[in-house]
Amino acid sequence: MTRLQLFNRLSLFGTVLTLIVVILGAFVRLSDAGLGCPDWPGCYGVLTVPQSEEQIGYALEGWDDTPLARGDEAWVAKAWKEMVHRYVAGLLGLLILGLAVMAWINRRDPDQPVKLPWLLLALVIFQSALGMWTVTLLVKPAIVLAHLLGGLATLSLIWLQYLRTRDKGKPKEVADIPPTRFKRLRQLGMVAFVVLIAQIALGGWVSTNYAALACPDFPTCHGQYWPDMDFEDGFTLWRELGKNYEYGVLDNQARTAIHYTHRLGAIAALLAIGAFVAFLWAWGQRIMRRMAYVVAGLLTVQLLIGVTVVIFSLPLWLATAHNAGAALLTLAMVTALWTLYGRRP
Repeated sequence: MTRLQLFNRLSLFGTVLTLIVVILGAFVRLSDAGLGCPDWPGCYGVLTVPQSEEQIGYALEGWDDTPLARGDEAWVAKAWKEMVHRYVAGLLGLLILGLAVMAWINRRDPDQPVKLPWLLLALVIFQSALGMWTVTLLVKPAIVLAHLLGGLATLSLIWLQYLRTRDKGKPKEVADIPPTRFKRLRQLGMVAFVVLIAQIALGGWVSTNYAALACPDFPTCHGQYWPDMDFEDGFTLWRELGKNYEYGVLDNQARTAIHYTHRLGAIAALLAIGAFVAFLWAWGQRIMRRMAYVVAGLLTVQLLIGVTVVIFSLPLWLATAHNAGAALLTLAMVTALWTLYGRRP
């Protein structure tokens, strides 16, 4: 096995590991365990969940107004959820560090990407800082959203790294597609991808502001197609420091505005990605048509999960699946774009 092949396989493993980290992060957030450990990177001053009487006593002295100090019976479960997420994220960080070092050692290979692995390493370091700020700033919505988007950016880049080394970064010829159509396919793909990321960001804003059940009915919201909403308060991105944002601080009209905007975003995503899929299937070659089927299937499942989450009042497993679906749809779109941009007419 060559160094490039090893790098490629480790990038694939890193993609799977990043996907697990993203899903675990969603599970932690949705199960209200984001502050299960009040400090970072440890938990109540130790690198695991406090278990001995001495550790618990130390935690009670050092951290007031925490689940442990309040006698919350679920504090152990919440702390373990948070720590497992940190352990897996730490393993991912070490893997990405190793990939960056491998890329530098193998930099003389013309097929070896060097800038991308180091960009990934910088992103993961920043992600670690966001993870710390998520805890120290008491799940501040803007920070939590940035952490979510950073996770998806990491997932997209490490998957792109795998695709580049798999194909050795060499564009392939595309026959029977006029250059004008090929250019339009690329443009449609980029528009669809931007709309998808915007919709995922709206979904993250819904989650971090605890607005998932602000509209308890579907397709209406509180029995109306345009309910009372407060967009100004709902989309105030930066709020005061020092406040605990766990369980949200917005009133119902602000949360309704966030939720309803996410629903409108779903329509925009359906139209944009649907148009891209239709033209990709109509104009593309066999490999492009396969990607069209994959993207269309994941988009359909994601929309169905979103509706079902509302109808069944946010079951944890289904809400986590909705986050996983967003991550998988992002990977599918990255693959579709690489299929287009990794080729030339």
